[in-house]
Amino acid sequence: MAIKNHILGFPRIGLHRELKFALEDYWSNKITLHDLLNIGKKIRYSNWKSQIDSGLDCVTVGDFAWYDHVLNISMMINNIPSRHQIDKEKLNLDTLFRIARGSKSIKKNCSASEMTKWFNTNYHYIVPEFVHNQEFCFSWKQILEETDEALSLGYTVKPVLLGPITYLWLGKVKGIHFNKLDLLEKIIPIYQEVLAELSKRQVKWIQIDEPILVLDLPKRWKQSFVYTYKKIYTNKIKILLATYFGDIHHNMDIVNILPVNGLHIDLVAGKYDLMKLDDDFNKKFLLSLGVINGRNIWKADLLNWFTQLKFFMKLRKTFWISTSCSLLHTPLDLSLENNLTDFVKSWFSFSIQKCLELSILSRVLNNKLHIEEIHQWIKPIDAYKSSNIINNIAVQKRILQISPDQIKRNSNFTIRSKIQKLNLNLPILPTTTIGSFPQTSDIRKLRIDYKNKKISQLDYDTSIKEHIKNNILQQEKLGLDVLVHGEPERNDMVEYFSEYLEGFVFTQYGWVQSYGSRCVKPPIIVGDISRITPITVMWSKFAQTLTNKPIKAMLTGPVTILCWSFPREDISKENIAKQIALALRDEVLDLENAGINIIQIDEPALREGLPLRKYDWNDYLSWAVKSFQLCSSVVKDSTQIHTHMCYCEFNDIMSSIVDLDVDVITIETSRSDMELLEFFKTFKYPNDIGPGVYDIHSPNIPSINWIEQLLIKALKYIPIQQLWVNPDCGLKTRTWTETSLALQNMITATMNIRKKFFKK
Repeated sequence: MAIKNHILGFPRIGLHRELKFALEDYWSNKITLHDLLNIGKKIRYSNWKSQIDSGLDCVTVGDFAWYDHVLNISMMINNIPSRHQIDKEKLNLDTLFRIARGSKSIKKNCSASEMTKWFNTNYHYIVPEFVHNQEFCFSWKQILEETDEALSLGYTVKPVLLGPITYLWLGKVKGIHFNKLDLLEKIIPIYQEVLAELSKRQVKWIQIDEPILVLDLPKRWKQSFVYTYKKIYTNKIKILLATYFGDIHHNMDIVNILPVNGLHIDLVAGKYDLMKLDDDFNKKFLLSLGVINGRNIWKADLLNWFTQLKFFMKLRKTFWISTSCSLLHTPLDLSLENNLTDFVKSWFSFSIQKCLELSILSRVLNNKLHIEEIHQWIKPIDAYKSSNIINNIAVQKRILQISPDQIKRNSNFTIRSKIQKLNLNLPILPTTTIGSFPQTSDIRKLRIDYKNKKISQLDYDTSIKEHIKNNILQQEKLGLDVLVHGEPERNDMVEYFSEYLEGFVFTQYGWVQSYGSRCVKPPIIVGDISRITPITVMWSKFAQTLTNKPIKAMLTGPVTILCWSFPREDISKENIAKQIALALRDEVLDLENAGINIIQIDEPALREGLPLRKYDWNDYLSWAVKSFQLCSSVVKDSTQIHTHMCYCEFNDIMSSIVDLDVDVITIETSRSDMELLEFFKTFKYPNDIGPGVYDIHSPNIPSINWIEQLLIKALKYIPIQQLWVNPDCGLKTRTWTETSLALQNMITATMNIRKKFFKK
């Protein structure tokens, strides 16, 4: 009897974010392609060594990506949008980066492909684009090259690929409409070729990820699994079909007849009864059980898993244990953290430690390690439960006292809008930005110096005020209508707010990839949450003294702070969201009392937090909307509440977005060429809306004509009295040159449209 262990994937940014810095240096021509390739190679080698050193039975290869793993498949099958192609140019990394980021070079000027969230995570992927009668070929052989690398080092390897059906599901049809599933017949041969090449290398197992099996699938999509895997299956290499982020009970009729050798299921996010698994799933499958949470940083209760798995061993003599999903979503190594107290640090487990958890658990199950190792490992879990850090009676009492009148505005939008228009005196098509302005190296150095106590509080505040003054000056020169202070004091839109809230702790090196070179450092929620002190009031109030135009204060909403943090697991997410909402409610009221008449509460994660199964939606949306209303509804009718959402599919929750009852919503639409606005043909959004008119994640400068065309398209669906004009996201990642040129074109285009409107 042997219980083996493995993981579904490993973080690829490097121990010290080497990939991030290498990518950005390459994009700015500071290093060569050769340098970039070498850094990627070193990261892969380090990842594999970490897995083996932690006690895993094999290394996972093919999980490395230069930008994202969905784009890897687009490259592999030569699915390159025509605008990103250059005649006679061989497929290379620059092709990949053009798809992901767009290009403004003389050689090729093109817009980036659309980007959206990977299921219900904060990871983003580049959306594949499909056209009618498209052809594919095996053109990007990274999976084989990385397999060869790992084999040359003597490792037992398990390559991983995103499955063809999930890949098609995630993509979008462009041009002539057709059923994208019709392309499956042309993609299957490439997967057959990959498996044939891997079998030549004596690879025993390949992991093929099909996470859409946790979704509610149309009948034809479900049936396509049987057809596809009959075609792909070969007796020369074993297929481990991997599902995660939920359970697959509703699709087991299809799964149980698939011609695959193994099946991975997520026992953390899925609603499975371990004791019934042997009856639920076909006996021919080797089961891989996802028992270690790949999306949170808390230590696993190994004793609980040991007890359950020991019983399961009586039912199945052989199975694997693994992480619930790829470790892409967790930081790399807890041992780097020095700022956390030993007591707090002992509660957590990062990627390398999660590999160690699998090793300990499998060795104890295989009688190669004494169970005392498990008892030692879980001691901090009991210590956490009895810690005085967790409970705040005042917060818990306040939650119990929430009343219905706290979650609705005094008047409806029609009444509020008239009052606000008189109060703010804004023109038709008001122009604004989403909040942040370029975070220059000077700003970053200033914050680091302050954090390291190299400068005083007075010097820091004085310098931040100078940056705010410059931001206001630049916006007034450009002619924007609603200004922002630019957020020079903020490191991250979630971490910054969390630093002013009780109940959070923070890491130094807990970075996770969001997309490409963009990394975030999620705070960790360890206890009940309350506001320590006003967070943004001083900076917003100062900015308002510098201008006669309205200043828009910027807050991050409760659902986004929850979703973009590592939450505690001993209370419900609903409870956590309401605690955050009450803390933000205090901030909103203080801003209004300080004379700020426009307050933006960003909720880009509202859609992200949506459960994957539709029957769970109502419960989530109910408490998520109420949490937002709890922090936003405290203001007078004259105070205008905005929210911002980006890089999500909003259409299916638009009724809940209406329920937020914000005065203005700004949304991302530019990457999809305002495709989202098609929805408004039939759905009449009742309040004001600002569809983003250019993509801030691309270095491209949008032309005046481009923005005019997008605004004309928007006006087909949205009355001009309701339409705002803005970029599709914050500008912190752009340079001042890019920002000024883009905003100037945006404002010029807006003025041109105003003239056309008034001519009529």
